[in-house]
Amino acid sequence: MESQTPVGRKITLNDIAAGCGVSRATVSLVLRGSPLVNKLTRTRVEEELRRQGYVYNRAAANLRRRTSSSIALVVNELANPFFAEFAAGVDETLGAAGFVTLLGSTGESATREQAVLGSLVEHGPAGIILSPAEGSEACHVLAAVGAHTPVVLFNRELGGTMPEYAHWDRLMLDNHRGARLATEHLIARGHRRIAFFGGHDDSSSCRERRAGYQQAMQAAGLPIAAHWRVESALTRVDAARQSHAMFDGDTSPTAAVCYNDAVALGLMLGLHQRGLQPGRDFAVTGFDDIAEAAFTMPPLTTLSTAPRARGRQAAELILARLRVPQAPAGTVIAPVELVVRESSCPPL
Repeated sequence: MESQTPVGRKITLNDIAAGCGVSRATVSLVLRGSPLVNKLTRTRVEEELRRQGYVYNRAAANLRRRTSSSIALVVNELANPFFAEFAAGVDETLGAAGFVTLLGSTGESATREQAVLGSLVEHGPAGIILSPAEGSEACHVLAAVGAHTPVVLFNRELGGTMPEYAHWDRLMLDNHRGARLATEHLIARGHRRIAFFGGHDDSSSCRERRAGYQQAMQAAGLPIAAHWRVESALTRVDAARQSHAMFDGDTSPTAAVCYNDAVALGLMLGLHQRGLQPGRDFAVTGFDDIAEAAFTMPPLTTLSTAPRARGRQAAELILARLRVPQAPAGTVIAPVELVVRESSCPPL
């Protein structure tokens, strides 16, 4: 909790207290955000802290108090607008509870995830909200964060077996039902050749969404050609690059259920490159309902997951775990809702 003056001497709490005529204990209360200090005194102390250039070493304070005022949020793809909204919801709820959000992104790399988690754990967060990267293993995440750090897993399961002593909670989206609803919607519109586009098999959420798609197709007695199941990274650029794969076989689809909105928007770009107009020549559905989905050309039919609300919900789960550390681990399945817009046109 100390910083260097320009001449090298460490500034102490006693220096701050002497500079503004209060006790050392009062300065400490101000640094901890205690409501016991009146507004005028707090202002005087804060001005003195700025004047002397004092820097609060929160990590050292947390170690001494054996508490933390931060919670880490690690997402698998920060470039996805869904996670920008999700992170805003997390930060909103944690901030109201007096916590600071530490943010990390893994870029869908399990190796990078290990490095990010290891670095964030050095800051001593009270807990971690983790949207796992593709291919993440429970044993590796456990080794990075330790058995006693509370964790909330979001939307994806970890590979391998989770030890019973790790009280990790789960907040999952209703992936299976959502993809089934999107597929049933396209079938009701008259489509019979429907692709599933985007994501990779080593992601549990992708497997769940693909299973929902397959269930709806099988229930309708519709075949699924092998080239109608196309994998891609969860980015617009890679989705646009991979869009040609759906058209490489003898029969081309007339519609696609996409893993998420980012993939759907990338596919729409790829369709334009082929001279096809989404919403007229080819139907597209997404998953997430990011803010721009309603304003694309054409507006995107998608599954609403309320990302900001999911962020608030994840934060509430980690806060509940901090209040009752030994409570049984729980799983919450968040509902999704089909939002029909112009991109899911009937076939020509």
